[in-house]
Amino acid sequence: MSLKVLVTDKIAECGIDYLREKALEVDVRLNLSTQELIELVPRYDALIVRSRTKVTREVIEAGVNLKVIGRAGLSTDDIDIEAASEHGIIVCNVPESNITSVAEMAMCLMLMCARKAGQAYVGMQNGQWNREQYTGIELFGKTLLIVGLGRYGGKVASRARAFGMNVIAYDPYCSTDRATQLGVKLCSTLHEGIPQADVISLHLPKTAETTGMIGPNEFALMKTGVILLNVSYAGTYNVKSMADFIAAGKIASVGIDVYDDEPCTDSALLEFPQAVLMPHLGPETEDAHNECSIQIAKYVYDGLSGRLVPTAVNLSQVPAEIVDAIGPYIHACEAAGTVLGQLLPSIPRQLCLNTAGDLAKNDTTSLMAATLKGLLSSKEVESITTTNYEVMARCHGISMHSTTSITRLGYSSLVDVSADDASISMVVPEHGSAMRLVSFLGYDIDIVPTRNSLVLEYVDAPGRIGVIGTVLGNAGVNITTMQIGTKPAEKLALVYLNVDDQVPAEAVEEIAQKIELTRSWQISL
Repeated sequence: MSLKVLVTDKIAECGIDYLREKALEVDVRLNLSTQELIELVPRYDALIVRSRTKVTREVIEAGVNLKVIGRAGLSTDDIDIEAASEHGIIVCNVPESNITSVAEMAMCLMLMCARKAGQAYVGMQNGQWNREQYTGIELFGKTLLIVGLGRYGGKVASRARAFGMNVIAYDPYCSTDRATQLGVKLCSTLHEGIPQADVISLHLPKTAETTGMIGPNEFALMKTGVILLNVSYAGTYNVKSMADFIAAGKIASVGIDVYDDEPCTDSALLEFPQAVLMPHLGPETEDAHNECSIQIAKYVYDGLSGRLVPTAVNLSQVPAEIVDAIGPYIHACEAAGTVLGQLLPSIPRQLCLNTAGDLAKNDTTSLMAATLKGLLSSKEVESITTTNYEVMARCHGISMHSTTSITRLGYSSLVDVSADDASISMVVPEHGSAMRLVSFLGYDIDIVPTRNSLVLEYVDAPGRIGVIGTVLGNAGVNITTMQIGTKPAEKLALVYLNVDDQVPAEAVEEIAQKIELTRSWQISL
């Protein structure tokens, strides 16, 4: 019986198609009342929502089969996280899906303000040709102050540096290493950065600390002619005071995409032509919508499959600041654990995770949990998360530890997983690219592992790959890709074959009879 997913708010079709391709049954029911949702939800294993649907405690308690609730967006304010956690339901979101779109909106507003593009456009629409009136400034060489150097602020920083801007930032939670990687100079206080800035861009969450953070005292410290931007959350600027400073000529222009009350039709900024106001368009691109839909579909599928969900906000959360760095390696580590679990005759006593390169700079808790999850995937164990993996390891008699090294085989990052005497290494060459197996039991190879693989170790001699291919061909086995590694000192070779289906035992036995086969494994991912 297939697992069932209920989608109650509109998401892009690509996400729904992805779930159906994974053999999940998906029902789209929009505009449900709370009572209708309560009546429907017991039939489903997962629920996907956006901002319209309120997932209350009553809804969660009615969802007796729910395992995952996916929020197609950043905020999870409309989901009762505590109730979900009490019932063992993973709640996940997609905090990264619209980062590029929002960062590009910040750059769009910055350019519009710097070149007075909005005013010039309105003038042209009214039949005016006032070139002198719309003389702007270049961004090149100007100083940009980013307040909040998280994922969104970091994207803006990289784009601003491409424009030749001098980028500084204020973020008390940002490490010096991260700022250095972004080419940004950190300010120790907000008031240190404000007087230096030609442009100020906010990328902050809405909290008691950030609400009203920039008011009359901060505006007074700014350069005359400063440009102010906000594409994150409303409330950080004191808008009434901002309007006063625009009227006084202190602030040259503002670009705003978020408001305290939306839709916004009444603002103190509407009277100023130098105020570029957008109707919260930052995340509104086809690309962001598609990415959001695909990401939440993948995370829901992962949760239903018992895999770690990197954006889970309750049971297995990966800290937001390291998702970008370690996210691609979570599935690689789980795959590494799965492979090792099939190489070993029993559960290992020792499990070691070694990270190298850029990956070694980050907290690897999630990678450890993913590796253990893969190792025990053939066992009937409860869900393994970043909060319980150490307990689960002890329950199975596994001693886990992690190390770092400088050896990375020419890649920017690498992870090596050892279980007792067996070890394999994985890399993810680029964000979004397929993981690659680059070392297998001491053999150097380079292959993208697929669902079914046959691995053969044999005494190296001419013609043996031909024999292997002939036997498998006669058995109707299709080889999709293969890689060979050798150990000349031991006169051994290993071939890693990706195949369409499991290889019949008789074919493996025939290979063993025709060549000096030392070991063989059938691996399923």
